[in-house]
Order: sequence, then structure tokens, then C-alpha cells
Amino acid sequence: MSATELTATPFNALQQTKTTCPYCGVGCGVDIHQRNGQLLPVKGDDRHPANSGRLCVKGSALHETTSHNGRLLYPLMNGQRSSWSQAINLIADKIQQVIHTHGPDAVAFYGSGQLLTEDYYVANKLMKGFIGSANMDTNSRLCMASAVASYKRAFGSDTVPGCYGDLDQADLLVLTGSNAAWAHPVLYQRMVAAKKANPDLKVVVIDPRRTATCDLADLHLAIRPGSDAFLFTALLAYLVETNHLDHEFIARHTEGWEAAVAAARDQCRGLKEVAAQLDIQSSDLAQFFHWFAATPRTVTFYSQGINQSATGTDKGNAIINVHLATGRIGKPGAAPFSITGQPNAMGGREVGGLANQLAAHMDFSAADRDRVRRFWQAPNLAERPGLKAVDLFQAVKRGEIKFLWIMSTNPLVSMPDADEVKEALKHCELVVVSDCMADTDTAAAAHVLLPAASWGEKNGTVTNSERRISRQRGFLPPPGEAMPDWWIITRVAHALGHGSAFNYNHPADIFDEHTRLSAFENNGSRDFDLSALSGMSRAQYDAMAPLQWPVNAQYPQGRQRFFDDHRFYTDNGKARFITVTPELPAPRTGGDLIMNTGRVRDHWHTMTRTGKAPALAQHISEPYADIHPQDAALRGIKDGSLVRIFNPRGNLLLRAQLSENQRAGEIFVPMHWTSRYASAARMGILTNSSVDAISGQPELKYSAVNAEPFHTDWQGFVLSRRDIGAPDCAYWACAVFGDDIHNPGMVCEVAGRGDASQFVDALRQRLQDQAMKGQWLMLSDPAQQHYRHVLMLNNRLEAVIFVHKDLHFSNRQWLTECFAQRELSPQQRRALLAGHPADAPDHGAIVCSCFQIGEKQIIQAIHTGCDSSDALGKALRCGANCGSCIPEIKTLLARHRTGRDLQPPTASENPFSNAVSTAVE
Repeated sequence: MSATELTATPFNALQQTKTTCPYCGVGCGVDIHQRNGQLLPVKGDDRHPANSGRLCVKGSALHETTSHNGRLLYPLMNGQRSSWSQAINLIADKIQQVIHTHGPDAVAFYGSGQLLTEDYYVANKLMKGFIGSANMDTNSRLCMASAVASYKRAFGSDTVPGCYGDLDQADLLVLTGSNAAWAHPVLYQRMVAAKKANPDLKVVVIDPRRTATCDLADLHLAIRPGSDAFLFTALLAYLVETNHLDHEFIARHTEGWEAAVAAARDQCRGLKEVAAQLDIQSSDLAQFFHWFAATPRTVTFYSQGINQSATGTDKGNAIINVHLATGRIGKPGAAPFSITGQPNAMGGREVGGLANQLAAHMDFSAADRDRVRRFWQAPNLAERPGLKAVDLFQAVKRGEIKFLWIMSTNPLVSMPDADEVKEALKHCELVVVSDCMADTDTAAAAHVLLPAASWGEKNGTVTNSERRISRQRGFLPPPGEAMPDWWIITRVAHALGHGSAFNYNHPADIFDEHTRLSAFENNGSRDFDLSALSGMSRAQYDAMAPLQWPVNAQYPQGRQRFFDDHRFYTDNGKARFITVTPELPAPRTGGDLIMNTGRVRDHWHTMTRTGKAPALAQHISEPYADIHPQDAALRGIKDGSLVRIFNPRGNLLLRAQLSENQRAGEIFVPMHWTSRYASAARMGILTNSSVDAISGQPELKYSAVNAEPFHTDWQGFVLSRRDIGAPDCAYWACAVFGDDIHNPGMVCEVAGRGDASQFVDALRQRLQDQAMKGQWLMLSDPAQQHYRHVLMLNNRLEAVIFVHKDLHFSNRQWLTECFAQRELSPQQRRALLAGHPADAPDHGAIVCSCFQIGEKQIIQAIHTGCDSSDALGKALRCGANCGSCIPEIKTLLARHRTGRDLQPPTASENPFSNAVSTAVE
């Protein structure tokens, strides 16, 4: 089947488009089906090598994210609509003025792993080749810059040596700094399948937290945060002492061995001492060392827990060192494998999206600069690396950057010390933001907003974590005047007078130039080579199947693994052992708890896409902090209560979750919530701006904070068919719900101080104004701050407000289901005021987002005899799609098979003794 096919009948036109998921770095293929212009639920592409038809819950809900709600539709200048020509001329004039007055280094671009390769290529070319500064960095600096640096130090190139197939062939999987079950679910399910197929496969998870990924683990090493380099350097010393080495490989194909071993021996004083450094049992450490030493087919799979560190590059090289020492590289089932977090972080690395890179895996050596200058015919090519992300925004605050263009990212949420970044933008003369969404924290700080095409509308390529290039194809027209990023950038280039160098009419033209640069004066000297793809027609480009680079005369169908030939890209062709001196994170001031950050299962980045999908809002609907019960008890924090997390940089208001999966002295806060979805949950405001000295990647996993209860006088929730905006109360967190993705409802958890009636009255007035004339059904008990107000319009539910001084309300799922009904029966109306379901079943909190299976459904099935996750999957389908919920299902199985049941709220927990019920027109 071609990339896009149309089958037409008189009454039934079906169009299919093959594209690529826009979320994590797995790069799953997606099949899009439209019937008579109507987008149908997406499916996994069973022919795509990355996922073979499997999608995670986020990918499965992509069709729910394509509405135009919240989209940026037209160019805006200082909040006023403008034309494209006005906006582009303003941008070009300002760039020219800044260059003339302050020089090219006063201009900066900040990109994103959300950009397609073609977008990235032209942005990098314009900035570094023609504006003449390397001040273009990207949010990929926050996720994989240390992995890039460690690969380059060891191999001489940014080369991912392995492939996903190695996960199937390994006999030992070591996952470190990765909660793959939630962050890369499709690859995690591939690991699950590998373990089922090979019961002898051992899985070791190295993570301070006990995450969902530990469900697969034979051994969990809950090490001290930031101590990974101690672990892998000690492993190197152990391999030397026990003589589990590939001596021939070391002698013939590596350098730096003696110094690396001497450093490892110097820091490793013995098994018990190392275990004490790591804060784990010495028997567990010995077991891991034994398995690693005895298992030739070993894959070490690592992600942000390694990279997001002030010593992330050294941690990466400590991992690579043990693979080089054992010759476990370039072989099936054996690789040090860094997994990326974004769909095109790899593509950005290929085209030079980072400030210390040029294009096509070239850097700022004299030879590379000369080569790129001649190819681009760019006499003003930047002469030196530019400012990396943290340094770039600090330079903005100092007034050194006068013009800043932010593309497809939200740094006011994702950057460390995010309020300082917010303040920095106030010091910039012109801030341009090109994005698909109008209501982001960063968009609010821009002088010029440019509407960009989004996933489903864009056309180009992305590269996943195994170097596989896939096409991302458009199947929807962009709304309003939104345009692709490459078009926007090239229009600015034309306005700057560089039209002849940016004479592109289609992404295929850009991709062709990208391939030709990769081949230019290469002759095998650089790993990145797409020469066999040069000269494709547009039809060939459109039909291009996924394939792994390099793609050249030697590897016309792509290359699965690197270094099977023992040839590296260093000056002498040998891999380098790097001497690593492990360091723990520097002591932090500002609190006695260490805050870790990361992803949750059903959301991604700053929720600009996943926040639009009702199916994804139900698993975890509020920002939270995981706290060990011991730390909570010391501070008087109760499970489910509100907690203030703070340090001198700012404070967050979150829902406390007490969990022994969290080490004492540490807390975990998810990264996703923004000012659009919560009152105070931008975790970036608390993270410090310490960076890795080599890679410039910030230490997002280790910040000192305090925690204390946040006391309120009342709490509750609001459900409405319409977006009510930010509620006027101390705490709120909102999410979408409902079946209509174009007009979803909003649910807001709320809590406040003072008289709840003032909040209720103001909100009722706002809702009444939105709904026009309606009828309020009301139950009020002011003494208890207890209000249950229900707005009906034509016997259809419009909104509910439930508030109480201390009542913990039961699950909301049955209430959202009431909104789906055209009319409510008298019994259902009474149930709304009673606060519990009548004839509608209460399925409990959603566990399986793919099939909307609730906790109570699963518990009931367990009680009727389903005694395994497979049995529950057959009975309810839960866990049968992406599998991300299986760890939670197993937790329910363990709890309820032993009879420790969770009982529903009793009548005594739902008091009405002094309540007064009324109905008001």
C-alpha cells in the first residue's frame, strides 16, 4: 500500500495515511483512516518496524487531539491580529537592526524536538550559516545532550550503536534512569514480550523510585539519587578483578584503558563500601555484578535519570566503559542504548540543532566549518559554538540577546529556574514564538506569535531512537492561517535577503539538500550519510518507507547496528575509554527533601496535546507529589491532602500521594502541569540551573525543597460543559472530559480559604452567564461549608459544583457519564444532589485508559475469579492494548486476592444532617 490511498464508493470514501506518532522517541508508525472526511480512531501501523502495530495509550488517543480548540490561528503582534507579511517584515527588520547595532550574537533561536527534520534544517542553516551566530539551541538540550556528549567522547561521533531488535535478543536488560513502562510503553511491552519468550532473560532496574517498570524486574537497585557513576565505575573494577573482559577487543580496538581502570580501582574500595555509597544491600549489588559479568548479551537502556544530571556525560561514559571492556557493542543483544524522549530529538542532532553542532554530524573544527561554508555558500558561517539553553536564557536576562525566536516549545515550564526564564523574556527587545497553541505560558510572554501547523497537518521526516527515519505526513488542512515551520523560517530568510539559499517549495527540496550535505566530502569519514536518498522525486519522498541511517552505497537499505566492524570515528579508529571520577550531586540549599521529576503514563511534556484528549485526563487528573510516609508523618502531611512544595525559588501546590515506592528523604513531582491546567504546578520554578560542564544539560532530577501541609477551609470540584477558565480560589487543577473532542467539558478540582459561599456564588454567576437561562438545583449547609449545586438546561446537565469543608468526594466518573445523556431522569437528578450514582454504574477511577476500564470493575472481576492480568485482559480487555496499566492491575490483584478490599464511602462519610435542598430558576 502506498503512503496515502483513497478508496472511493458512491457512499463510502475511505482515505488511509501512514504517518508517525508525535510523542516520544520510539517513533511508532500510525495508520490514519478518514471516512467521508471524518477522522476515525487511529491504529498502529503493523508494517512499521518500530512498533509492529502497537501503540501506547497516548498514541491510541491521537485522534482526540486534532480539534482546533486553543489553536493559534493567525499571526499576532502585541496581541493584535496582523498579516503574515507584516509579521515577517517586522521580524526581518528587527534581526537586521540587532545585527547592525549589536552583532549577530545578539540574535538567538530556541527550537524543539517537535520540529520536523526539514524545519530544523532550515532554522539551523539560517541562524548559523547566514545570520552568522551559533546561538541556536533546542529543548533537546534538556533531555539528551549528555548522551550525545558521551557517545562523541567514546566513539568520536554521536552514534547510537544498537537497535530495538537488541531488546529481543538480550539475555540481560539493565534499565537505568528510565521508567520505560510509562515513558516508552511500546518498547517496554517489547521487553515484556522478550521475557515471556525467554524466561531466562534477567531484568535489572536501577532507579531511586520503585516505578511501574519495576514490575518486570528480577532485581531493583533503589540507589541513592545521582550515584549511577559510582555503580558503573565499581562494575568496571569488578570486571577487571574477576577477569570478565574481552582482552582482544580492548587491545586492538580501544585506547585509554589503563587510566580508566586505575581510576575505577581507586574509587572502588570493596563491595560493602560501594553498596554503602549507593545505599543498597551489598547482596543485591553482588547479584547485579555477577549477572553482568556472566551475560555476554547485555543491553543497558538509559534515559533522563542518567542524562539530566550535572555529571550526566560522565555517567553515560561509565556505562559505555563497561560495554567496551566486555566487547558488548556492535553485536546482537549487546549495546549501550540511550533512548530519546522526543519524536525528533535525533533529527535535530542530525541537522545541528544544538548550539555546539553544525549540520550533518559536523562540529566547529576548522575543516568542518570550511566544508559547511562551501556547501551552503555561506561566507558568514558562525565561527564558534553558541550559547547552550541555560546560558542562552541567562544571556537574555542580562540584555545580551536582543532578539529571541522560540519554536514549538514551552521553556517557561520546561526550563530549570523557570520563573527566572519568565523574567528574562521581559528583558528582550523582541520575543517571537511560533507554535500551534495560543494559550501557553511562553506564548503569553511573546511580542509576536506565529501560527504553526501541527501534527496531522505537517509534512516531513523524523528520526527515532534507533536512527530510523520515518515520514510524518499531513492528512488535515491547517486551521486559519497556520503554516509549516519550514515555510515560516524560509519566508524570514527571504525577507533578510537570502532567498537564493532558501529557495524551497516543498519539504522534499529541503530533505534532498540535507542528504547531499550528509554525503558532501564524506567518503566514510562521518557516520551520518544519506547519499543513497539524494535525488528522490517528490513521489519517492512521499512514499519513502522507514529506514535506519546510514543509507549509502555500502548500506543501501540502511544499517541495523554500528561498530560490528570495530571501526570507530575517532582519529585512530579506536573507541575511547573515558576516565570517570564519580561525584554525588553537590549539596543543595533550600530544603531537606530532594525533588525528582519525570513523566506520568498518559501525559507528555507540557500537555499542549495530551491535555486536549479526554481519555488521557482520567488516569491522573491532578498534579501531585509522591512522598514517603515517614517524611509525611514528620511534617503532618496526610495522603490525599494538599501539600505546599517550596524553596527560595518558588512554591507549588500539589496533591500528596504517600508511597513507600519513594525513598525517604525524596519526593517525586511530574513535569507536565502548566498555568493552563493548574494554579501552581510548574515544577520548573523549583529546579536549579546547575548544568553538566561538558554537555550543558541541566540537573533536573535533583533539587532541594521543603514540604508542608497546605490547609484550606473547603474543597470540592466543578464539572461544566464549558471551559470556566481559572477558578478564583487558592488551589485548582483542571482537565477535559466527555466524548466530543471539539467541545469537551472541563472538570476542576478546587480548594480554598474563607467562606465557600463567595466562591460558589461567583462561579454560579459565571456559569449562568455562559448557559443563558437554566435551573439550579441546590443543596446548601453553610455551617459545614457544604454546597451541592447543579445547573440544568432543558433537563440536560450543564454544570455541577460540589464543595464541603472536609469531605473527600468519591469518584467523579459517574458524574461525567451523566453529562453524556440528553436528559436526566428524576431519579438521576436526585442522585446528583445525593452525591452518589443512582442507576448509573460507578466504575471507579480509570485504570485502563485505552478501554476506559475503572478500578471497581477490575476489583469486581478479581472477586469473581480473574486471578491474573491475562485473565482480566480476556474478561475486560484492560491491559490488552498498550499494556501500560498492567503494573497497576497487578497491584490491584495483589491487594484484593488477599482480601484487603477498598470499601466504597459509607453514608456516615456523606453527611446531610443540616442540609437544605432547593430549586431555583
